[in-house]
Amino acid sequence: MGELPEPVTEKLQISPKLDSEHPLTAHAPATKYYTALVTGDLKSLEVLTDRYYQDVNLVFEISKNELEWQVKSQASYGLSGLWSLEYKRELTTPLCLAARRGHAACLRHLLRRRADPDLAPGGRAPLHEACLGGHTDCVELLLEHKADPNLRSDEGLAPLHLCTTQDSLGCAKLLLRHGATVNLPSEDGGETALHVAARHCLCDHGRLYLRHGACVDARSTQEETALGVLCGQVPGASEDCLQFCRLLAAHGADIDARDESRRSPLHKACGAANASLACFLLRRGADVNAIDYNGISPLGCALQSAAFKRDLRPHLTVQLLLNHGSQKIWPAAFIKVLKSCAAMPEIIEVLFNSYLQIPVSEKWTEAVPEEVFQKQACPFYVSSEAFCRDAAAGRHESVLPKQHLW
Repeated sequence: MGELPEPVTEKLQISPKLDSEHPLTAHAPATKYYTALVTGDLKSLEVLTDRYYQDVNLVFEISKNELEWQVKSQASYGLSGLWSLEYKRELTTPLCLAARRGHAACLRHLLRRRADPDLAPGGRAPLHEACLGGHTDCVELLLEHKADPNLRSDEGLAPLHLCTTQDSLGCAKLLLRHGATVNLPSEDGGETALHVAARHCLCDHGRLYLRHGACVDARSTQEETALGVLCGQVPGASEDCLQFCRLLAAHGADIDARDESRRSPLHKACGAANASLACFLLRRGADVNAIDYNGISPLGCALQSAAFKRDLRPHLTVQLLLNHGSQKIWPAAFIKVLKSCAAMPEIIEVLFNSYLQIPVSEKWTEAVPEEVFQKQACPFYVSSEAFCRDAAAGRHESVLPKQHLW
């Protein structure tokens, strides 16, 4: 039977398709029809469609007690338009409801009753809904009944763009088998199915798309390639992402492809503290000192995001970059890094040990907040504080030699 539907807190309204020749019976039980669709109650659905809803190409208008801002048309309100706060409303069809919940038996019943597989009053057609849920059997039924595999939603997305989970691989295979265009870009972002697979680290999807002729270096409207998108993902499933990275490289992906901000995949991998991807890119010859439009190198990206990625051990990425020839932080700017990365002494250690010697000042002790100093109590902070005091008193030169801190 499936899960219960969400409670209908406002009046459930149902209206026929505009060109329908079969107006509804005045007392048609709309709520029962809705419930049968979302729970997969085929027996009740058969009774209702026989008795009340012979025309299955209907539009449900579901009003809920949630408010949302809606924009009004320029035709009605002039060039400036108008935003109004209204009750949230959803337009959908019986076929969309069944496809969304994965109720293949109900879907088959409606299609046999000549339901339109491409009807999408709410912006998404049944095929979009089925792909979103990874419901392979529903996708197969819809395609067998001539659903358009390249139909775009109101958001400009084709069904392939909505295959975003491991469970949707079967859906993607069926779509391609029935004529889906693998390199079709989304209307707004210009992303292909390969971009989407990269964003979700779906290596099997990527392999499928490349086998069907996906362009490995297709560019989005922001000039991103699939490799750039992949490298910007936080390494939650690092092994899958690394496998995907190898796959793209094997198909000739440009390792140093720059986006509209001139950021390379290495910039993005370092910003995401993804040391495994950064290591792979560097071994494939990625430019370790590439500079983006803001003058930031991959090392700069790693340091800028380190405070937000502490659980991902960003010091490993910093060490990796330095080992592969990254330009060091200008010694006079070391205090800026000390301020931003004070809570991560591992990074301070790696950077500090990249110099043979480095000038210090009393400002170093001021750069580390007292609460951080007390919490970390690491040898570097203790020894540097004493060294700064001695240098200020003239007991030795203010140049601190390289040392191991732990």
